[in-house]
Amino acid sequence: MSKQRVLSGVQPTGNLHIGNYLGAIRNWVEDQSNYDNFFCVVDLHAITVPHDPKILANNTYNTAALYLACGIDLEYSTIFVQSHVTAHTELTWLLNCITPLNWLERMIQFKEKAVKQGENVSVGLLDYPVLMAADILLYDADRVPVGEDQKQHLELTRDIAIRINDKFGSPDIPVLKLPNPLIRKEGARVMSLTDGTSKMSKSDPSDMSRINLLDSQELIQKKIKRCKTDPIKGLTFDVENRPECTNLLTLYSLFSGKSLEETAKECENMGWGQFKPILTEATIEALKPIQDRYQAIVNDKGYLDSVLREGCQKAETVANQTLLRVKNALGFLQK
Repeated sequence: MSKQRVLSGVQPTGNLHIGNYLGAIRNWVEDQSNYDNFFCVVDLHAITVPHDPKILANNTYNTAALYLACGIDLEYSTIFVQSHVTAHTELTWLLNCITPLNWLERMIQFKEKAVKQGENVSVGLLDYPVLMAADILLYDADRVPVGEDQKQHLELTRDIAIRINDKFGSPDIPVLKLPNPLIRKEGARVMSLTDGTSKMSKSDPSDMSRINLLDSQELIQKKIKRCKTDPIKGLTFDVENRPECTNLLTLYSLFSGKSLEETAKECENMGWGQFKPILTEATIEALKPIQDRYQAIVNDKGYLDSVLREGCQKAETVANQTLLRVKNALGFLQK
């Protein structure tokens, strides 16, 4: 019996941080042997908001290197760059012509980001969910790992696929496969170091709000030393009343490998002066292997180039088959 296929990706905007790792990539690594995985660096999504063209290529390259450094295994997974597979943009246009405008206008993330960008908001940002749908549908993905902020996008992807199938397919031979969410064991929702009620984000203007995977030991120590805490003595898990405390205890649990119960017992009588050094030590110790592997990978440019080249070839083979199927269903003259 063939394995189910999983599709996921991360934008190459800024440095990947521990929220990206603990909330997504680490789960990919742990489960990858159970699936046929396609992990892309979604650089087309990265330009839906203002970006610096001078660093986009380098960020894309480094993100792919971090996939490998974090433990993505090429025996089970394909790593590729989204823009290297032109079927992504071509299928997006075909799906655009089938997707009602009001479906996109009601997307929560678009509304939130459009407010920030004002009159400068781009059509690309509005169309982001259709590109995401194309990403998923091109690979006949059975499962898509999604967090709370992406659930609506996956629902839209299913709606678009159903619309295509109803209009251009048949009950026996659907044009597109309907993807389902991949619900993993309760994942780590890592919050900002400066605001325990907000998710850690690459887009936060303050670099002190996050710990990047490639931060130096000195910088990690500085960020944890200065992170927001509360004045209550004794450390406890309490999301409602002590969000910062809960976030830092969770990080310690994840990086030390201790259960939440063990962490709570160990830290219940600690003050921040006692806790922050052990959190710093656990964080540095957990990230060091990733940083060492990353350095070795980027120092061997030929290897990483070959990984991306072979990944592109494998991705194109699958994506182009799906694209041809959609074009045939829509009635295009084939060359």
